Amino acid sequence: MRALITGVTGQDGSYLADLLLEKGYQVFGMVRRASTENFERIDHIRDRINLVQADLLDQLSLITLIKEAKPDEVYNLAAQSFVPTSWSQPVLTGEFNAIGVTRLLEAIRLVDKKIKFYQASSSEMFGKVQEVPQTERTPFYPRSPYGVAKVYGHFITVNYRESYDIFACSGILFNHESPRRGLEFVTKKITDGAARIKLGLADDLYLGNLDAKRDWGFAGDYVRAMWLMLQEDKPENFVISSGENHSVRDLAQIAFARLDLDYQKYVKVDPRFVRPAEVDVLLGDSSKAHQKLGWQPEVSFKELVEMMVDYDLEHLKQKHNL
Repeated sequence: MRALITGVTGQDGSYLADLLLEKGYQVFGMVRRASTENFERIDHIRDRINLVQADLLDQLSLITLIKEAKPDEVYNLAAQSFVPTSWSQPVLTGEFNAIGVTRLLEAIRLVDKKIKFYQASSSEMFGKVQEVPQTERTPFYPRSPYGVAKVYGHFITVNYRESYDIFACSGILFNHESPRRGLEFVTKKITDGAARIKLGLADDLYLGNLDAKRDWGFAGDYVRAMWLMLQEDKPENFVISSGENHSVRDLAQIAFARLDLDYQKYVKVDPRFVRPAEVDVLLGDSSKAHQKLGWQPEVSFKELVEMMVDYDLEHLKQKHNL
């Protein structure tokens, strides 16, 4: 089997590449041309995957990529993936997360409609939630340019499935984290910050809304769900979540406690980090994925946070020779 992963250098892309290599796939990873390239997350498998240059903003490059890679499966994980950035760069976010999905689907339609396609949808599409918990049938009410663009990407995937009989499905993934998460995300900001304070590299940690609640899981578990969706007989959309709610405060408490610290002494609220329109409670119901895909998350919230803290502590010790 041959698989193409866009966004292969990201958190999800790197875990998915690990999984597919384990399953004996030939893996192609799409990378954008950049003056500074960051392959840190895939360094351990770089010699086992085929990196190819293309860009979601360039239709011709995607058509050429599909022709050359000849994938059986395409996983579209590339995106402008940071919600706060979508307010300062709303047009670019739309180009990548909405129109970019269309360009990739167009390339598949033109080159080979037998290719199976996975679209990375997001729980941010639910935004101002219309019901709790959220299922595949919950109406979307996005509260950020990111969420709005993801809704477009989601429905254009459904549209190509129904219009052109392409095996195209969306995974509506709730927040999922790992030691490979980028520093701009609140989970990593907390675990890295706690480790820095423990090592004497920082005194305080500034955060936004401590009461915002999310449904957090482990990225390694969630990429398994992506693969399972493309092994089904017919394409469907699935909510992938832990089914548990935790606040940013809960996360900070566990992270600091792992290092025998009291988060209340170090965490400060900074209004600059509060979103213009907050998404208060995201909680997913993955019953359909449990029943149809046989998928279950294996790493608990506490295990996830502690895994990230342990990694960040070791990483910082090595970096600063401590």
